[in-house]
Amino acid sequence: MAQFQFVMRSGPTPGVTFPLDGDQLTIGRDSTNGVAINDAEISRKHARMMFQGGKYVLEDLGSTNGTFVNGQRLAGPVVLKPGDVVSLGEQIVLMYDAIAGDAGATVAVSRKAVQASPPPAYSAPQQQSYAPPPQQHYSAPPPAAKKGNMTPVIIGVGALLFICACAGFFWWVDATYRWCTFFPFISGC
Repeated sequence: MAQFQFVMRSGPTPGVTFPLDGDQLTIGRDSTNGVAINDAEISRKHARMMFQGGKYVLEDLGSTNGTFVNGQRLAGPVVLKPGDVVSLGEQIVLMYDAIAGDAGATVAVSRKAVQASPPPAYSAPQQQSYAPPPQQHYSAPPPAAKKGNMTPVIIGVGALLFICACAGFFWWVDATYRWCTFFPFISGC
């Protein structure tokens, strides 16, 4: 029997394991999801996983910040393979893993993991047919926002100060009748 799980690599609770059980489960911020991750970057119903042919198929549910597999933004359903890195937005990173288990074995779970992840919500199995797309299309993840680049602000403030200084100088020259002192090449000086 193969059992699948997510292990949080980065996010609000790194190291927490989310066992994946059921034919269909959702991932999101809402506590009713099979994989509930309480983080503002995740949509209430962010993504859905369907178990088909012994594998989980992941698809984004129109989330605001996107779902990525191995750095590629999902444009349609994708069959997950053990070792795939699933990112929800930019900050939440989950490792998808398959673990071989003994049906009679006792599973030990840390108290922290039990408190951090609510039991998966059960949904009745639904009969759905799934045909993988002939070719999976990905789009590149959005570029990371640059933070802390003050160069354009400094240039803008410097240009504004230069313009103000020039205007002040010419106003002073005009108000004190010193055109000929500073600009002797002007006709009439």
